[in-house]
Amino acid sequence: MATLFRTLLASVVALVSLGAITQQVRDQGVTDTEIRIGNLMPYSGALEIFGQIGKAEAAYFDMINERGGVGGRKIRFMSYDDLSDASNAMDLTRILVETDNVLLMFGSFGTPDNLAVRKYLNERQVPQLFVASGDQDFSEPSAYPWTMGWQPSYREEGRIYANYIQAFYPGKKIVALWENDQFGVNCSRGWCRGWATSPTTSGSTSPMMSTISIWMATYRS
Repeated sequence: MATLFRTLLASVVALVSLGAITQQVRDQGVTDTEIRIGNLMPYSGALEIFGQIGKAEAAYFDMINERGGVGGRKIRFMSYDDLSDASNAMDLTRILVETDNVLLMFGSFGTPDNLAVRKYLNERQVPQLFVASGDQDFSEPSAYPWTMGWQPSYREEGRIYANYIQAFYPGKKIVALWENDQFGVNCSRGWCRGWATSPTTSGSTSPMMSTISIWMATYRS
């Protein structure tokens, strides 16, 4: 929650700069009275529990509005339910950008959903900020300068787990299970990297790492 608060605070600080926009010039999504921000969340469906993220974001922006908004403008947070489905995400993003005229997309949840709309948003130069995913693909500023992630890398998470296990449970047999999607693959790769680079292996490939590599190769095939 503290991380979410810092993220939201950073976004508000960034939005304050919009107050410098002159009366003659207005960006899409910014008027004299409001700033429109788009968002997609799974408020229903298999991943609806993560819709709580969107509710927390909405509550924070409500608080900002109660305190006067940003530069005299109220934030209009337009958050739609995409059911955590990539095709829904694309359709709803087009509505948010082309019909609702949002200034930016903020904190939308999910790897497949955000990847599905990344190219479209970058082509239209609509900021895709604080993506709620730790996928490596959201850290490519040279290819997608309008996209910015905020969660720790899934691969780094996996590496940290592996290092922790080796430090506190040496010699134990380990079983790793992961989701059959990008999240699971990235986390497992980081986990394998953690075993390979552990000080206990002294720069060599450990028997555990060899077993994991063979297992993963079989799994991917």
